[in-house]
Amino acid sequence: MQTTSSLPLVKYSIKDLEKLTGVKAHTIRIWEKRYGLIAPERTSTNIRSYTDKDLRKLLNVSILNKNGYKISNIVSMDPDEIHEKIIDISDSSSDDNNNQIEHLILAMIDFDELRFEKVLSSTIIKLGFDDTVTKVLYPFFDKVGVLWQVGTIYPAQEHFVSYLIRQKLSIAIDGQSLKTKFGAKTFLMWLPSNEWHELGLLFYNYLIRKHGFKVIYLGQSVPFEDIYAVMQKQNIDYFFTSVTTQLPQKKYEEFVEQIAHTFPTKTLFISGYQVLEMDINYPDNIFVVKSPEDFLSFLENIKST
Repeated sequence: MQTTSSLPLVKYSIKDLEKLTGVKAHTIRIWEKRYGLIAPERTSTNIRSYTDKDLRKLLNVSILNKNGYKISNIVSMDPDEIHEKIIDISDSSSDDNNNQIEHLILAMIDFDELRFEKVLSSTIIKLGFDDTVTKVLYPFFDKVGVLWQVGTIYPAQEHFVSYLIRQKLSIAIDGQSLKTKFGAKTFLMWLPSNEWHELGLLFYNYLIRKHGFKVIYLGQSVPFEDIYAVMQKQNIDYFFTSVTTQLPQKKYEEFVEQIAHTFPTKTLFISGYQVLEMDINYPDNIFVVKSPEDFLSFLENIKST
């Protein structure tokens, strides 16, 4: 059995840290040089690399700094004092969603279920479930997507948080089952073959059902032939899929071309971390979903037509 200590050592670039903490690379360099906050390793070509320990420390410092603590004071604190102040901020009534996202990332990295549940539950109480999904959980999983792509989280860490969030989403989705209106338009939702990152699709499943639409939900890694088979037996109005796993651009373009031309009279929505990274010209019947707010506008427009 592989222990935590025998897991491969994770390395981050300074750009990875910038994406995950929101602290600009220029600021990280200043904090390194002026305060000795973290000491990255350097390659022979002087490129910085950072560890999980560096990421944790920078996330903690970022939270404190955003909540009014000066960096000069933070660097003089011992780890116990920093931890205590982080807990206080997490338990406070702060409306900064970025704080909560950073707390969730720390809880995920440390497999801290109690902390993760506490942050998530307090956020739901404060914001309500819908705003927690769109303003905290979705941006959180954007950052998890970054971690996944750069190889800096283990599958076990993603499974750990996925299980906790899937429980809450499943309860919320079940609560929308009676809202589907008679004769409502139907969404077919699935992940392409070899795509297993399901939480984003579940988020959108919840939003679609809440707006009174019918959903046929197929889930993870569905062969394209199955999509076509469902289409032959059911009246599908809209398609929704998501791509998180890294694909070569050519493969992604082939996938987009396939769904667009197989269902030329249908509207297809596509979301996911990889989608936002790709720069391609989409067929007219495909809409890229950049955020939950973006998609909610689509749903409102659909309902009004």
